[in-house]
Amino acid sequence: MPTLTFQSTDGALAERACAIVRRLRDHGFTAYFAGGCVRDALRGAPVKDIDVATSATPDQIAALFPAQSVGVGKSFGVMLVLQDGVPYDVATFRTDGGYQDGRHPESIVYDTAEHDAQRRDFTVNALFYDPLEGRVIDYVGGLDDLRAGRLRTVGDPLRRFREDRLRLLRAIRFAAVCGWEIEPATWAALCAEAPALPCVSAERIRAEFLRMLCEAPRPSRALDLLSESGLLAAFFPELLALRGCLQDPRWHPEGDVWMHTAKMLDLAPPPPRDPALVWAILLHDIGKPTTLQTSIDPDGTPRYRTPNHAAVGAEMVEPVLRRFKESRALIETVVTAVRNHMQFVELPKMRASNVRKMLGRPTMPLELELHRLDCLSSHAKLDLYDLAKRRLAEFAAEPILPPRAVTGRDLLTLGFTPGPALGELLDRLYARQLEGADRDTLLREAADLRPATPPNT
Repeated sequence: MPTLTFQSTDGALAERACAIVRRLRDHGFTAYFAGGCVRDALRGAPVKDIDVATSATPDQIAALFPAQSVGVGKSFGVMLVLQDGVPYDVATFRTDGGYQDGRHPESIVYDTAEHDAQRRDFTVNALFYDPLEGRVIDYVGGLDDLRAGRLRTVGDPLRRFREDRLRLLRAIRFAAVCGWEIEPATWAALCAEAPALPCVSAERIRAEFLRMLCEAPRPSRALDLLSESGLLAAFFPELLALRGCLQDPRWHPEGDVWMHTAKMLDLAPPPPRDPALVWAILLHDIGKPTTLQTSIDPDGTPRYRTPNHAAVGAEMVEPVLRRFKESRALIETVVTAVRNHMQFVELPKMRASNVRKMLGRPTMPLELELHRLDCLSSHAKLDLYDLAKRRLAEFAAEPILPPRAVTGRDLLTLGFTPGPALGELLDRLYARQLEGADRDTLLREAADLRPATPPNT
């Protein structure tokens, strides 16, 4: 086995990890690189971080790195060791006791590297690498599985999934991101345990779900595996409802709403994708199943319509994303994109002021990309997208939405009184400004509309 290369944007990542291993070894302890970093190096993929596994206990690690170690996970045998300010997880080889909460072991026992490998989730994640001798240590057949493109649990798959049910989603992510096939016994256990996924916190589910869709070269495979396994029904039934929701083939030759959404994800920019864009794609047509209307033409051709599905979908987005514990800012962004994704069809006949209001929305870059993907995954016509880009280019030298030339204070000075009517007038004047009227013109128009001075009594 040749010496592995640990590709990283941090050129010294592996060198600093080697220094940790070397210090542990110099003091008589076994120490290896462990887990995902070994898997990714063997795949030739970039490595984000390097974990070290060792026979040294947390107290012994702390003694070796007195000014650099923090016991953030000491109860589970994990220490954080800082090297040039960069944190590395250094974990003691261990075996785990029973799992009662579907995530954390009730107890741990410090053990050997071989037994430590046996407690890990998948064989490809249970490999060790000795960076000083340049060799891979494999106790579980992970190298053969890696070469075969096969994802298999270490030991009994039911037991592995019941220890931490987030592993159900991790299996889908590894299969989709790495292009691996899930070994039959592992797949059978995954499907059997899928209904138990909701015991996992919404934050952990969201993180895994977004990672698979943001990182997979073909996200549609992740969606298909989630659907076929029963996992999607367990945590995102609204998305599953897109299956079988028919669309007019004149505009959607690609198929139903599920196929359309999956195709959009596959056409999205390469990884890493923007989570806001991923959510907008997933949810832009979420209102179609509940608004679907079917009719038959005189010649017997079925027609499918989903009137007002954008507005209905926008109302559905917030409760869905709140369930996934998304941030308020992201929720508002996605709601706006979903609500307005059909507005581009109105662009050619819009007044200049409405064009500027539309294109000046802070969410317009996201909306434009969503519209582009929406078109490419259906009728493939980009005329409205190109029109929007041309209109945006017209404002390259000036703000699309400039500050108001006439303010509320101006109107109060003219004799207007505070209230809803004042706000409506301000909006009308701003629309005139966006169509080219200057401040003097706007003030004259406002003066013509000011209320008459009441007579003296």
